[in-house]
Amino acid sequence: MSLIDVLARMEAVAAGRAMPLATVRHRHLSPRPLVFVPLTTAGETGAPLGALVGTDPEAPLLLTVPQPRDRDLRFAFFAELAAAVLPYVDSFADDVEPAERKETDPQTGKRVTVETELCADAPQMIVASAAGVDFVRLLGRSMRFRRTAEQDPDTPHPAPPHVPLLGRWLTHFGERARVPGSSLLLPMTGLLSRHWATGQSLVEDQHLGALLAWIDPPEGESGQDAALRAETARDARGQLLCPPAGPATDPAFDNGLLSPAIARYDAELPGAREEFDALVASVLRPTWDAVWRGIGLLRALPEGARVADRWRRDRWSYTAHRDRVRSGEPPQPRLDDAVTAAQKLASRETAQAQLDAQEALDDPLVMAGRRLTGEALEGEVTEVEMAMSEGKRPMPRPLVTLRTGDRPQLEERAKLYRPLDGGKTQTAEFVAHVPEQPGTLVVRLTGGMGRGKTPEPGSVPEKGDRVCWTLFEHAPRGGPELPDPEDTPWTHGGPPPGSGDAGTTVPAQATAPAHTTGSAPAAAPLPDPDPVTAEDFL
Repeated sequence: MSLIDVLARMEAVAAGRAMPLATVRHRHLSPRPLVFVPLTTAGETGAPLGALVGTDPEAPLLLTVPQPRDRDLRFAFFAELAAAVLPYVDSFADDVEPAERKETDPQTGKRVTVETELCADAPQMIVASAAGVDFVRLLGRSMRFRRTAEQDPDTPHPAPPHVPLLGRWLTHFGERARVPGSSLLLPMTGLLSRHWATGQSLVEDQHLGALLAWIDPPEGESGQDAALRAETARDARGQLLCPPAGPATDPAFDNGLLSPAIARYDAELPGAREEFDALVASVLRPTWDAVWRGIGLLRALPEGARVADRWRRDRWSYTAHRDRVRSGEPPQPRLDDAVTAAQKLASRETAQAQLDAQEALDDPLVMAGRRLTGEALEGEVTEVEMAMSEGKRPMPRPLVTLRTGDRPQLEERAKLYRPLDGGKTQTAEFVAHVPEQPGTLVVRLTGGMGRGKTPEPGSVPEKGDRVCWTLFEHAPRGGPELPDPEDTPWTHGGPPPGSGDAGTTVPAQATAPAHTTGSAPAAAPLPDPDPVTAEDFL
């Protein structure tokens, strides 16, 4: 937690309501998001009790499982969920626009531009909390390898058609949720806590009702009192007035209402199913309404300038997975090979660095936090001295003197970066502090002025301008390239099974017993993916 976050939380306690952490919205919000609020059974991982799902805040679709131990009812729930989610996901698949992307030519090894198509928009799923994201990921893992009766007539408990396909899409959403800045699958608590600081802990911020109570408390009531009521207030039956649906349930609800309702359903009493559905809906509806209330609060914030760039990467991700499904590729494997896992880790680290930089550039409040840590500085230009570089082709290298109240962590010849119009970035280097004038320093411009001997108009700040320089790059790049899976060394699992046919050999040490001194353990073979089925196509 940064210093500015701590200060904002202290102000929230003093003011009795949440304080803003941002002046713009740093995540994309779809005009038509799919909200998914699931409810699970206590003590049985992945066993759904019910869910509300849909794109209309006034007309959600209710799905229930009156007996969570009944596999047929579970699969019926999955089939109904697939019937609700897949048409929404597929509705973005055929609206495309021309696009270009860089690919490596397999013959020359050079990067070339390829004409292709990109989906004009992409689906967006919103859940209540981070636990909901985990549940989506769990559903994807449990559904994408299910066997249907068409695939295997002898399989016990066959899954309904299209359930494996839904599992593949939920897995993709879950994987994208691990990428910093991605917006395909978003938890509402994470969205709100990114933009507002409350006077409670980060763990307490996972309660959507309490979080909203701090951000938008009732008239005449403090956020602290409203949050306490949202967390603990109960009715005459001992039930929470604000059920968590997190997707776990409240123990008092399980013991007092849910268990008797399931018993009545098992006894096949008249109206037991309708009573169960109404009970589950009463627990889910407050969270459903809270998610849409949070969407309304977030839509009131203007979107950050660089949010569209990150959403474009989500659109590329959606388009690529659409193409994999349509081309008949098998489901995502249970385990990634060493190279794929390393690539995912490297891409997520790069995405985190890019997100941190872009949020600071989009939002002066976020930039203030970077200035407090010495990663950026803002000041007034007091003098500009034109100078040229030495060499056969002298280039402009103006010296800019700044007066600032910040305390940047500058070393000799430290690189500095400044955003220019048109998405360009100007580079500079730190020259020296001015001893006679505390808080004054000199930087030398090294880029962003064009290729001529005269700087382009607007590329050199003028006296009296206020400028902001950062010590971090505005578009961080990834690390070194990784080897192909066939060239994976034995220290990282060895080549995939069958890669020896392509001319790749595994060192003899890789097949030695694990207990032999000085030798490497044998590489464990990766599980083969399931064969392609008719359900793998949209």
